[in-house]
Amino acid sequence: MDFVTNTKTALVTGGAGFIGSYIAKELINLNYNVIILDDLSGGFISNLPDKAVFINGSILNEELVKHIFKKFNIDYVFHIAAYAAEGLSHFIRKYNYENNLIGSINLINESIKANIKCFVFTSSIAVYGEGQAPFKEDTIPKPEDPYGIAKIAVEMDLANAHRIFGLNYIIFRPHNVYGENQNIGDKYRNVIGIFMNRIMNHQSIPIFGDGEQTRAFSYIADVAVPIARSIEIKEAYNQIFNIGGDIPYNIKFLAELIKEKLGSTVEIEYLEARNEVLHAFADHSKAKKIFEKYIYNIPIEVGITRMAKWALSVGSMRPSVFENIEIEKNLPPSWKKQIEDQSLEIEN
Repeated sequence: MDFVTNTKTALVTGGAGFIGSYIAKELINLNYNVIILDDLSGGFISNLPDKAVFINGSILNEELVKHIFKKFNIDYVFHIAAYAAEGLSHFIRKYNYENNLIGSINLINESIKANIKCFVFTSSIAVYGEGQAPFKEDTIPKPEDPYGIAKIAVEMDLANAHRIFGLNYIIFRPHNVYGENQNIGDKYRNVIGIFMNRIMNHQSIPIFGDGEQTRAFSYIADVAVPIARSIEIKEAYNQIFNIGGDIPYNIKFLAELIKEKLGSTVEIEYLEARNEVLHAFADHSKAKKIFEKYIYNIPIEVGITRMAKWALSVGSMRPSVFENIEIEKNLPPSWKKQIEDQSLEIEN
């Protein structure tokens, strides 16, 4: 693709993934030149916008990252790439910190050198841990898992880079984002996708614990559009924003709603509770003040209906099991069984 002259350029990491691809498309609609860096570990070629330059590679490849900044005149970085499996992060600590922390630092270093205009980072409400919900941006972070620890570390590094080098940043803390084009074959993250995929495979719906844990779920448009537009709003610079759905629902309600939208009668299977935050939802008043025009407040019934229609049209996806478990001690039995079953399948 030939870049448009006199047009600003944005690098989107994870742009073949779910959230990243929506952000990339919105940026193209806003007439930005878009470069996508993605290793396709969780994304799909089919998600890539036609007008984007795609580079197949990892943020861990320091030389590749340096090459991209040297070859292209990068104005903005949207760092969306991450392995966002909170519960699993306890058991893949090295992998988590390499991908979610060290890879981020590679990008921040080159952004400082290139004097980019703004670095946009998708963090997570996982940074709050068991804080008092609803979480506010000034709630003291107390992450409960390595994933949340990595995210707050990147946030702190961006604040430091701004103070020392003048690097502008915008940090978003989204949560439980769902919608069309999500990777529903991932067994460890995106509970809505997991439930839909299992239902379409005529399998029971697994719930850890009693299902009374609560989450607020965020339809993709309510997250991707404000993030993409944020670089054009100077009041957003060097700020942190919670972004996403307002209303918390328990997991039992979610399972029944998804069953209804997919016309299914599969059983709910209650599994042993795992180590996770029980109640996680956030206050979004700060984001609503700055991004009021770009937040649509899509109700969960509407969003789930749209996603269910899409899921039925594309069919179920082959589940992928994470193979590089570093610690098996205290691994939830259902996950351990999945890994063992996959090993047997490969051997056979």
